[in-house]
Amino acid sequence: MADRSPNNSVNLLIGYFEKMLPLTEEEKELVASRFQPRLYRKRQFILQEGDVCNVVSFVVSGCLRLYKVDQAGATHIIQFAMENWWVSDMGSFYSRKPSEMSIDAIEDSTVLQIKHDDLLDLYTKAPKFDRLFRVLVERSLVGMQERLLQTISSDATVRYEFFLKQYPDLANRIPNTYIASFLGITPEFLSKIRNKRVLR
Repeated sequence: MADRSPNNSVNLLIGYFEKMLPLTEEEKELVASRFQPRLYRKRQFILQEGDVCNVVSFVVSGCLRLYKVDQAGATHIIQFAMENWWVSDMGSFYSRKPSEMSIDAIEDSTVLQIKHDDLLDLYTKAPKFDRLFRVLVERSLVGMQERLLQTISSDATVRYEFFLKQYPDLANRIPNTYIASFLGITPEFLSKIRNKRVLR
């Protein structure tokens, strides 16, 4: 099992980047100096609706959710972020406008965070990271489009299968109410879908 302690978390992130592009020693030092470890306890907020999103977070351990609460008080989960995933409200982060969403920890979670100004500085000092983060944003966009297509064109059973494919280790880690919120169905209907899968 990988060592995901705060002391080793930067090395995990460097390894993540190097799967895409090799880094020089100077670039590794920039990562270590710009990304800061942070522990969030279960239910603690990283971002609250109405605040400007000031950080992009890389999940070292634990699980977080990005979500919107509508006017009726219903929660709509847009994204889960577990180990080796990124989470942020990129619209608020880059526009510097208040977010319409929230991010909180589903489990006790350790993340590595980079602030807005530090990320722009990183792009200037090491243009390679401009390319790396463009790839990350493009991947996120593709994932969001796939999920949108699933939402508007597939039934709940297909959406659940897509959830299991996208988050293969998450189904047994988080409450059913969160999965149902992500799928846009009730927990009771989710139980029916799961029962049918067991009987197949």
